[in-house]
Parts: sequence; C-alpha cells; structure tokens
Amino acid sequence: MKILLSPAKNIDMSRTVATNEATAPYFIKDAEALMSKMRKFSAGKIGKMMSLSKDLADLNFERNQNWQATTELNGENAHAVAIFNGEVYRGLDAPTMTPENLERAQADLRILSGLYGLLKPLDVIYPYRLEMGTKWAVTPAKKNLYQFWGKRISTQLNSEEKDCIVNLASAEYFKAADAKNLKARVITPVFKEYKNGAYTMLMVYAKQARGRMARFIIDQEIHDAEQIKLFALDGYAFDANLSSEHEWVFTR
Repeated sequence: MKILLSPAKNIDMSRTVATNEATAPYFIKDAEALMSKMRKFSAGKIGKMMSLSKDLADLNFERNQNWQATTELNGENAHAVAIFNGEVYRGLDAPTMTPENLERAQADLRILSGLYGLLKPLDVIYPYRLEMGTKWAVTPAKKNLYQFWGKRISTQLNSEEKDCIVNLASAEYFKAADAKNLKARVITPVFKEYKNGAYTMLMVYAKQARGRMARFIIDQEIHDAEQIKLFALDGYAFDANLSSEHEWVFTR
C-alpha cells in the first residue's frame, strides 16, 4: 500500500524528525533542470506567475538562488516530511513520529511535488515554491508541469506498488500521478462535516483529516485497505451509504 499526499505551501525550517537518515529524491536531476530555469526569473515574474505578494515573491526569488541539488543535511535543507507545514502536515505530525514510525512512513508514504515530482518522507530538499498547477510552459513542447512530469510519476509508483494507493492528495496534485496509467487500485478518502442539514466538505478540516488518516495508516501498520474504514479519529466514521468503490466517505 502507498499513501499519496500533496506538499504544503508553508515551509518551516525549524521542524525536525527523529532520524538522521537522509535520502535523495527520485528525480533530483529533473528538479535541477527546472530550477535552472526558475533561477532566471525575476521576483516580479515569480510573483505574477504564482500570484504572490511582493514579500513572498522576493522570498522565493532568494530561495531559487540558494537552491542546491545537494542531498546531505546541512542546515539549509531539511527532510521533506518535516519542512512542509500546512494543515495536512499538522495532522500528520511527523515531529512526534518515532524512528520506527518514520521507517514505515519512508516505505509507505509518498509526497507529490511540482519541483521534485515525487518525494519520500526522508528525502532532503531545499525550501521552494512551485505548485503543480502553475501556468508555466517549461519548454515549447511541455506546456505545463503535468506535461513535464508526464508518466515519470506513475511509472515510479507502478514500480513500487501494484496493490493499492490511498490518495490523500488534492485533485491538483493527484492529476500529476496520471491515474489512468496506475496499475494499483486507487482509493480516495473524502471527509465531510454535517452542517445545515447536509454533509459538506470544509477544506481546512478535510486537509487536517488527510494528514490524520495518513498517520493512522502508518501507526497501525495497515496493509489491508479494508482496515482504513476503521478510521475514527476526531469523530469521523466511515459512511457506506455515501461511499462508492473508489471514493470512501468519512463523516462527522
């Protein structure tokens, strides 16, 4: 079983995890090729391309200039599972994982990335900002990042997993996994809240729940997809009536 997560926009270099193990991203050469182009962008162009404030555009200009393909921890980089700090990663709470938890996460969890393509939790990365849906023609033949990554991500996933993929990523990022070429069964958990007489998805809670479910699967060492239906953290429960074969709905 493999778990897929999206990255986070927010970066926190102060977060650490309980291991010194450091691994290299699968597609570090591709990331280097992308960054060699991004380094040429002015702060103004970065801001326009990514709809960023001037301060964020300036920050990411500096990040691009400082980025390296080095995959050894050096204080300027960090583990992928630690550096991201959005709602999903607060739910995952990697800093509280034991070394054994992290070993299982390294085996079972993958993070989709606009810059790196696909990451393992303990891959060493530098701070960056490049969302998968960014409107950027990387080359004349590659009109966007989905085309740039092409089948690379699905090919890598197929080499690792032919049974089940638990898709806890956003639609924007999962699109890059090229689902039609995945050999494994894909299950997409959806989290809904009961409000005003109906079940609806509230994004902030859904993101937290994605991280919580990823942590649940890792902590419980789940390898049988049916056991995911036992997820009951934060008041959620599997709702068979609202679920389908590939979309499993959890409500509260």
